[in-house]
Amino acid sequence: MDGEILHDYFAIREGGGRLALILAANWGWPVTGGFVSRSVPFHEEWPTVTFRELGIRPGLRPLQTVKLAHFWGNYHSSVQTIIYSGTYAPMAVGNQPQARNILYCHSPPRYIYDQRKFYLASTSFLQRPARLVLSRYIKLRYESAISQMDCIVVNSETVRRRVDQYLGMTSIVVPPPCEVHRYMWQKAEGYYLSMARLDPLKRVDLVIRAFREMPDKRLVVASTGSEQRHLERLGRGSENIQFLGNVSDKQLRNLIGQCIATVYIPREEDFGMSPVESMAAGKPVIGVAEGGLQETIVDGQTGILLPPNLGVEELSDAVRWLTVDRAYSMREACEMQAQRFRTELFLDQMYTIVN
Repeated sequence: MDGEILHDYFAIREGGGRLALILAANWGWPVTGGFVSRSVPFHEEWPTVTFRELGIRPGLRPLQTVKLAHFWGNYHSSVQTIIYSGTYAPMAVGNQPQARNILYCHSPPRYIYDQRKFYLASTSFLQRPARLVLSRYIKLRYESAISQMDCIVVNSETVRRRVDQYLGMTSIVVPPPCEVHRYMWQKAEGYYLSMARLDPLKRVDLVIRAFREMPDKRLVVASTGSEQRHLERLGRGSENIQFLGNVSDKQLRNLIGQCIATVYIPREEDFGMSPVESMAAGKPVIGVAEGGLQETIVDGQTGILLPPNLGVEELSDAVRWLTVDRAYSMREACEMQAQRFRTELFLDQMYTIVN
C-alpha cells in the first residue's frame, strides 16, 4: 500500500496521535503533523516512523488556529491513500483529488458542535466575539473537507451518532487500538490514578475536590493540559494528592499497573482510551455513564459507572467502595474486556477499509 497519515500535530501524548503512530509504524507509512514537540520524545519512542513536520505550533489563540487551518489547506501529497486524523489535517483533502481519502474521526470539533455552549460559557465576555467568528470559520472549512472524504471511520457509536446528527453523514465504527500486551497487573501500591488530560471537559477538578475530602485516600495525577496550573492550585495543601505532569509511556504503564483503580469521569467522552489501558492492566475504572465509556466499561464487572451529573459525594463513595480487594476481584474481567480493543483487531479492520 502506498499511503500517508496526516494528524493535526504531535504536542502531547493523546489518543489521536497514538492511533496515527500505530498505523504508521505497522504499515510503514510516513506521518505528517503540523508540529512535533521536542519535549515529548516521539522520535525516540517510535524509531521506525518517518515524521514530516509543517512547523506550525499549536496554540489556543485564534490566530494560531487560523494559521494551522490555512497551512493544512495548502498541503499537497502524491500518494494513493491518505488517512486524516484530527480537526485541521482533513482540510488538506481538497488538494488530493488523486488519492483515496479516508477520515478517522475522533469527534467533530466539540467546541463547534456538541459542547459549543459549554465552551462559550467558559469564555470571557470580551473574547466571546472572537471565538464565535473563529468557530464559524473552522466550521465552514471542516464541513467542506468532510464532504470530500471517500470514507469516514469513527471510534465509537457515540461519535457515529454525532457525525450523523451534526454532519448528516454515515460512518463506520472501528474502535481505536490498545497495545494490551504492554500493560501488566502489578501489586497495588495504595493510590488511585487519574490520567485524563487536564482539560475542562475531563472534570479532573471534581476528582481533586473529592480527594481533598478524603485525606486517607491517595490520588496520583499523571497528565498535563490547559488547566494544569489551576488544578495544581486546587490541590495545594493536600498531601494525599500528587501531580506528576508529563510522564513517559513506560512510567505511565507502571503507574497503571500499580494503582488500585483509575478515575476517569469526562463529560460525554468520545471513546476514552484511558479506561481500556487501565483494564488491560487488570485495573478497574471509576467512570461515568455517558459517552464512549458506556461502550468500554462493564458496570459492576470492570468498574463503576456513576451518574452523569455526579458530585463530590458520589465520587467519594465510589472510591471508598472500590477497595484493594474489590479491585482485585475484577482483574480477570478487566483483562478480558480489554482484549476487545487490541491493536491487531484495529489493524485488520482498517486494512479491510483501506483496500
